[in-house]
Amino acid sequence: MIDLRYVKKLIDMIDESTVDSIEISSDKGMKIRISKSPSGRGAMQVAPPAVMAPMMAPPMIGAPHPTPAEAQPAIEPPAAQEPKGGGSDVKSPMVGTFYSSPEPGSRPYVSVGSRVSKGQILCIIEAMKIMNEIESEVAGVVTEVLASDAQPVEYGQPLFRIDPNG
Repeated sequence: MIDLRYVKKLIDMIDESTVDSIEISSDKGMKIRISKSPSGRGAMQVAPPAVMAPMMAPPMIGAPHPTPAEAQPAIEPPAAQEPKGGGSDVKSPMVGTFYSSPEPGSRPYVSVGSRVSKGQILCIIEAMKIMNEIESEVAGVVTEVLASDAQPVEYGQPLFRIDPNG
């Protein structure tokens, strides 16, 4: 049950304030909305308990789904290319900006011919203002640097080629 004195007090408070409207909901589904009318007097609306309709996906508008006979044949992913001269690729684990050195103007972490050990930092990828150090997963010699400094890289893009037998 609604306490009419409470509602009256709310109306008076709204009338005397700069607040244009207020809405109050109870645990039992009762909802009261009080808003100022253009004449400046308070207006009261009491809504019945709200019934939530189940959420349904909107209907798809556009081309109908193709039948299996009309569907495009599945495209085979290209065969994994073996790195030239053997070795393993160090791929970007995220989308971001590639940096070869810890700060502008300093020497790169590694370059072609550098011997690296497992866990050694190879570069930094900046993603969402966070500098992520990328470490080598293998020991060996860097045979190629495949990314350019301060350029964007994609997830899975090869950054370095390391020859573990070098």
